[in-house]
Amino acid sequence: MDAKHRIDIATPLLDWYDRHRRDLPWRARPGEVPDPYRVWLSEVMLQQTTVATVRPRFTEWTRRWPTFADLAAADEAQVMAAWAGLGYYARARNLLAAARVIAGDHGGALPDSEAALRALPGFGDYTAAAVAAIAFGRRAVVVDANVERVVARLFAIAAPLPGGRKAIRAAAETITPDERAGDFAQAMMDLGSAVCSPRKPRCLLCPLHHACAAQATGTPEAFPVKKPKAVRPHRYGTIFWLERDGTVLLVRRPGSGLLGGMRALPTGAWTDAPPELADAPVGADWQIVDERVRHGFTHFTLELAVAIATTHDAVNTGEWWPIARLNEAGLPTLFAKAADVARRAR
Repeated sequence: MDAKHRIDIATPLLDWYDRHRRDLPWRARPGEVPDPYRVWLSEVMLQQTTVATVRPRFTEWTRRWPTFADLAAADEAQVMAAWAGLGYYARARNLLAAARVIAGDHGGALPDSEAALRALPGFGDYTAAAVAAIAFGRRAVVVDANVERVVARLFAIAAPLPGGRKAIRAAAETITPDERAGDFAQAMMDLGSAVCSPRKPRCLLCPLHHACAAQATGTPEAFPVKKPKAVRPHRYGTIFWLERDGTVLLVRRPGSGLLGGMRALPTGAWTDAPPELADAPVGADWQIVDERVRHGFTHFTLELAVAIATTHDAVNTGEWWPIARLNEAGLPTLFAKAADVARRAR
């Protein structure tokens, strides 16, 4: 695509964005200077979560930790608890690690180039590009799921995902302007969210319909081309609810792996067949409740039995947490579900 076509894409899109941009708590209003901390935080929060979910969580997070320095000084357990329900906990650990590097090595200011940003914990190519463009106005090619869909349709890229992403990024490079790169990235995101939707794109409202190769085919929803989804494996396990004098036993999960480092209820191995009670943390009169806990991860689904018991013995592992204050423990969603099941069955 030549320079003239680049202008034909950027100009109408930015004109549309100036009229229809979303009002988001992390987005600078016209005339305001973007806050790099808020831009970075929102990009990380939104990687696995919807805008509707992130809005109140972002507001609460920035009330507690409004700057890099505040986050750098935060207690890790409190940060992890505040992240519950926002996706992989490794992202929260990287947020904290990056804030401490920024506070300690960069004078509390986020670097403003893609290369320097990629050197920080948790900054992959997408996050570095998005922050460089949106927070600092650097020309950067920003491709999230919404942008991927818009570009795949503009160019009618037939290569199926994930292999087609190389062609999509190359195409995005040709239409990214030198000026207002941050606004352009956000305009592409807003267009994908509000107009160029996955199943029923609103092509008549699109400022780019004149240049869209997929729209010209009559089947824009066919792009981007995706391979059939593989069936996710189904796994089984048991979560253990052990009470003692108004408290319940909690443990820390290993630092690596799913939900690493989080406070949780004890659980046995997650296997391909229903487990036995041999994985119980202590010997007790365990009773399996009728209700099961089901949870979906990216690569597999999980079905957990819940076993409950009471003890008066000493236990040399974990910590005893007051049941009345369990909502303060910061349990991941999976274990919070299991705790609800156990309390209903007591």
